[in-house]
Amino acid sequence: MSRPPLVLELLALPKAVPEVRRTVREYLGAPCSEVQLCVSELLTNVIDHVGEATPVTVRLFRAPDGCTRLEVTDPDAHAWLIARHPGEDDETGRGLLLLDAITRRWGVWLTPAGKTVWCELPTERP
Repeated sequence: MSRPPLVLELLALPKAVPEVRRTVREYLGAPCSEVQLCVSELLTNVIDHVGEATPVTVRLFRAPDGCTRLEVTDPDAHAWLIARHPGEDDETGRGLLLLDAITRRWGVWLTPAGKTVWCELPTERP
């Protein structure tokens, strides 16, 4: 029997980021540094680009092919996600490059009510 997905409804606040990382680790019950990195990046993007205290939904589950799927939904219906190529002295702009490097694939679903940024990662082995 498959495990139900983890679904968290929360406000995108800086203090929520480490709490969600811990919850993801507890849900998966195994080391999951790459999943934790992705959830941190996606929540931080909402905080930085949509605004602090934006309501978000985080979903995490094992997909039928065995990979781990993460989704972060927010109410901003604009696709602002563009992977930049920051200079070596830039302090920001590397998040989507990281996401692209460590996930199998990722993308954005747009709806009139908002957007969902999703990614799929191989299941990490202890």
